[in-house]
Amino acid sequence: MDTNTIIWIVQILVAFAFIMAGFVKATQPKEKLAEKMAFVEDFSAGTIKAIGILEIAGGLGMIFPSLLNILPILTPIAGVGLVLTMIGAILTHIRRNEYSKILSNIVLLALAAFVAYGRFVLVPIAG
Repeated sequence: MDTNTIIWIVQILVAFAFIMAGFVKATQPKEKLAEKMAFVEDFSAGTIKAIGILEIAGGLGMIFPSLLNILPILTPIAGVGLVLTMIGAILTHIRRNEYSKILSNIVLLALAAFVAYGRFVLVPIAG
């Protein structure tokens, strides 16, 4: 399998993960989210929705700029944004002593960083 194909597979996986997680945060009431995501107690309902919308935007940015070849530089930029989002998530879980929740954040951070590096350096999509 060539590098471009591997990057595309990771882009799709990252996009799916963030779009789904973002959709839940953007559409569910804070009280319902708190049943499975204790960290929401630390943030306002508006902040949780904003995080969800940013995750959806990052997920869409993983796919559509490259797929449509319209401003494809937005794909690695979305990757960097999602890396920053995961750093925030990791710091939140550390502050809350929720160390068991950090592994998934680290995996998503690494995958988003791989896409950013892949599309900035390894196989950029020419626009």
